[in-house]
Amino acid sequence: MASTNQSPFYHQAEARFLSAKTNEEKITALEEMIRECPKHKSSEKMLANLKTRYKKLLEQTEKSKKNKKSSKSGIKKEDMQAIIIGKTNSGKSSLLNLLTNASPEITEYPFTTKQPVVAIMHFSGTNIQLIENPAIESEYYDKGLTNSADVLLIIITELNQIQEIESSLNKISGKRIIVFNKSDKLNENEKRKISSNLQSKKHNFILISCKTEEGIEELKNKIFQSFSKIRVYTKEPGKNVRREKPLILEKGQTIKDVAEKILHGFAKDVKEARVTGPSSKFPNQRVSLNHQVMDLDVVEFKVR
Repeated sequence: MASTNQSPFYHQAEARFLSAKTNEEKITALEEMIRECPKHKSSEKMLANLKTRYKKLLEQTEKSKKNKKSSKSGIKKEDMQAIIIGKTNSGKSSLLNLLTNASPEITEYPFTTKQPVVAIMHFSGTNIQLIENPAIESEYYDKGLTNSADVLLIIITELNQIQEIESSLNKISGKRIIVFNKSDKLNENEKRKISSNLQSKKHNFILISCKTEEGIEELKNKIFQSFSKIRVYTKEPGKNVRREKPLILEKGQTIKDVAEKILHGFAKDVKEARVTGPSSKFPNQRVSLNHQVMDLDVVEFKVR
């Protein structure tokens, strides 16, 4: 890098630039070189080169930071994703274990979880991605995961923890379920008081115990319902309902959407559709393609 007729400060900065081992060190040295470079016509080309190199280094550094950040999470979001968040030793790992049969490390020591733990909750033929985020007060907590989640499971052991956790969730749009853990330590009167308090504040909540598994099955259903999805089963005329894997649709979708979910373009071949379930007035009701289906409907198609 040519540097004739430059000040001693420029030469010192240039020496630091040439010996720098990181982009950050190079950027700092270049900033000083740009400041010390004479601002007259004969040095315009040199100054322009310095600024170009400075800009490229900034871009490289920013790109590197983004790559490191993405590799930290490295988690592909599934169609239905819920994040478990809470303070240390609130039971996050135990809850993930009960909901998914994952095996996160569980100890009585604080801050055991140092990176997000990903698992799948199987519920009534559906697969829901559950992620345990490290303790919200730890340096390992991944705020980006919480920001992008569809559903937040806020696990607490004391009512005053809600406000503390909620204060860090500003502008986060995910639906929230307050999961009050360690109900096995409460008597019936204490449970009623806690439930009354949460209800009065219009929280979507449930009391559970990771020790006795109280409320776990109810929580699974509550998690699924939070996604505003519906399960629709299909059957062929004269055959049994296919219960092993329902179709997953958005609330408000129709028989036509069910047909297209089975096979793109299939709706045009449907001669007749019948529904048995919550959206039908009676079993095996004949309906149009515009009929809105509901959760746990059974749909039967006859084709042309």
